[in-house]
Amino acid sequence: MGDRTLFVPPHQGRNILPCHSLFQRLLRFAHARPPRLAIRDAHTGAETTHIQLLSDVLALRERLRETLSADVLAALDRRQEVYIAILAPGGHEYAVAMLAVLSLGAAAVPMTVALPAGEALYFVTKARAAAVLVSPDALKLGVAVEKLVKDQDPRTKFSCIPVAPSTWSPLLKPEDILISTDPYLDDNAPGVVIFTSGTTGPPKGSVMRRGYTFDGALAVADHYAFTQDDVLLHVLPVHHATGMGIMFFPFLISGALMEFRSGSFNPEWTWERWRQGGITVFSGIPTIYMRMMRYFQQSIASRPDAQEYIDGARRLRVCLCGTSALPKPIADFWTEILGKKIVLRYGASEIGAVFKVRLSDPDVPDGSVGTKFPGYDVKLSTTGIGSDGTGNEGEVLLRGPEMFSKYLFDPEATAAAHTEEGYYRTGDIARKEGKYYWILGRASVDIIKSGGYKISALDIEREIMALPYVAEVMVVGVPDDEFGQRVAAVVCLKGMEETNDSLSDLSISRLRQNLRSRLAGYKMPTLLRVVPGELPKSATGKVQKKTLGPHFFPEDYSSVAEVQRWTPADQTLNSKL
Repeated sequence: MGDRTLFVPPHQGRNILPCHSLFQRLLRFAHARPPRLAIRDAHTGAETTHIQLLSDVLALRERLRETLSADVLAALDRRQEVYIAILAPGGHEYAVAMLAVLSLGAAAVPMTVALPAGEALYFVTKARAAAVLVSPDALKLGVAVEKLVKDQDPRTKFSCIPVAPSTWSPLLKPEDILISTDPYLDDNAPGVVIFTSGTTGPPKGSVMRRGYTFDGALAVADHYAFTQDDVLLHVLPVHHATGMGIMFFPFLISGALMEFRSGSFNPEWTWERWRQGGITVFSGIPTIYMRMMRYFQQSIASRPDAQEYIDGARRLRVCLCGTSALPKPIADFWTEILGKKIVLRYGASEIGAVFKVRLSDPDVPDGSVGTKFPGYDVKLSTTGIGSDGTGNEGEVLLRGPEMFSKYLFDPEATAAAHTEEGYYRTGDIARKEGKYYWILGRASVDIIKSGGYKISALDIEREIMALPYVAEVMVVGVPDDEFGQRVAAVVCLKGMEETNDSLSDLSISRLRQNLRSRLAGYKMPTLLRVVPGELPKSATGKVQKKTLGPHFFPEDYSSVAEVQRWTPADQTLNSKL
């Protein structure tokens, strides 16, 4: 019998989009009258309608077909795996590049424009990318990467392709854009590659299925009730899971407006933008919320117009937070400012958002990342990392519909990431009470084994953060012959303008004294290092404990003057050894 397409020529052409739910939905948005906005650039003020977006996507796709090698085009015709890299910050050109790659039937490999050429070379080489699409501010980097690739292999057809010449192209009429009657693009095929942080080795490419771009996005949009009336202020990187999977694709398929502000985060600008109004959704990471809190306390709270900023914040329908734990003092500050809680979640690049707080749930306990998302099979290992035991505390092991399909060209790592039953090993430790979950931290860096006790570093961090003079803290385990591991804290102090406490330095004795009513004795820090400013962070705002722990507490930490040590033998010890 066979499909009807076996008897007719392929349905392809300059103005024909592939048969896929993502493009069908975008084309319906493009037929709206009057045209609706899809993207706004906060830097330039440029605004993009859905029909302009699709006109540019088709123009860039045509250029790609003219530029890519015959071998690559043949592979695409056979619906084989083809990867194309993207170097562009969040905005119109990023959206055009992403959708052009997907409309070609290829998989997109977005990268940050802040990469040095050598690191970018690693990503395009690992992905065996056929080309790299670049925005104007990444053109120099893209050209450098092309040269490095050709230095490695003079026969390569890899090329750097600017996106800008295909943008702001002549508008097509919505009725002139068609959807192909060829078979649907395979939702199981690669769609987007998200590279992990690489804290345990070179970054691995997490390959998300094409279904991630629509069905996965729709699950997020439904959960947070995104609509065409929403306006998102997008300030996060668009090459990582949150910027793409929680924000870009869900808002795109919702027909909502994304206002991008790329580049380094600026709390002053963000507060001013909130004050102006017109934003309904904001998504941040703990570092962003911490910096905005500190800016408010230092520069806004004492101003006569401070209430205008608070009113602007309260006009936001929802504020989302993920990536890492939100310390309670920061969460409490924002509950007071917003008049509602910041909405938490838990997930990872490979698995999507597994636990989410429901907007309609007024009873979610403090610090909980919510309940299990529909369709996920989750259990907590109780007898060791990767075990098959289940209980109310342990490593999060899961299977779910939005999981990655594989690590890019790395079958060994893909297999090793799962248990024999097929559960993905997250490496994160969680606690469950009733239907709610709390994340205790990474098994490798946030669970400290000291003196026979198993201690959550995040629990200690929450209590230290509650001290009025602490701006930021990181708690790690440091190898020790006596205890197995010592509980070690790195603390950043608040400035004088933020607290009435005249504290200009901090001793470990004072820290332990202030924690006495908050922590059991075995959880108390026995090592302390005070550092100025704030803790170093990755491009996604994460504190990388695997590297920072040994940096601040090296093997010979006893000879480091800045490290303070407490020992049971001398309760009054307060010397910097």
